Amino acid sequence: QVQLVESGGGLVQPGGSLRLSCATSGIIFSFYTMGWYRQAPGKQRELVAGISSAGNINYVDSVLGRFTISRDNAKNTVYLQMNSLKPEDTAVYYCNAASPRIRADYWGQGTQVTVSS
Repeated sequence: QVQLVESGGGLVQPGGSLRLSCATSGIIFSFYTMGWYRQAPGKQRELVAGISSAGNINYVDSVLGRFTISRDNAKNTVYLQMNSLKPEDTAVYYCNAASPRIRADYWGQGTQVTVSS
């Protein structure tokens, strides 16, 4: 059974930091492209950051220089370090594991991030 379990969300003041974690099980983690997505109320889900099995990384422009995605293949876990948080970063953040080669696509349950004073 595949599981993606996010943690690390919460309430933080503007300018603060949070570190999200996504622990996976049931997949060969190193084979998958891992991504962090977010969905704010009334908006579509968007890709925030992705890291391929080869370590190639991409970010949405709005988080460049503030967020850092990383993965630990030994721990089957992907992280999202979020610094200099802004109110517009408020959303539910979802972890995704994707392997187009085997047509696999899995999602976590999401973790709420709220940036407010």
